Amino acid sequence: MNRLEQLSKQTYVSPFDIASVHAGLSQNDQAFEWLQKAYEERHSYLIFLKVEPIWDGLRSDPRFTDLLRRMRLVI
Repeated sequence: MNRLEQLSKQTYVSPFDIASVHAGLSQNDQAFEWLQKAYEERHSYLIFLKVEPIWDGLRSDPRFTDLLRRMRLVI
């Protein structure tokens, strides 16, 4: 993870991918930090937030609902 974040300072690494790794490691604060960056970039994979199992650990967090709301994905 550290290597990936260092690499992201030198070349483009998708913030969505970094967020995915953090989510998989249950590092929720870092996952949300990188999801925010992905949101700011309008990363196309964000449309899968509601269905991808990797995000299950974040779903109960109000920040997740807020992100979905900002993306207009909350029903």
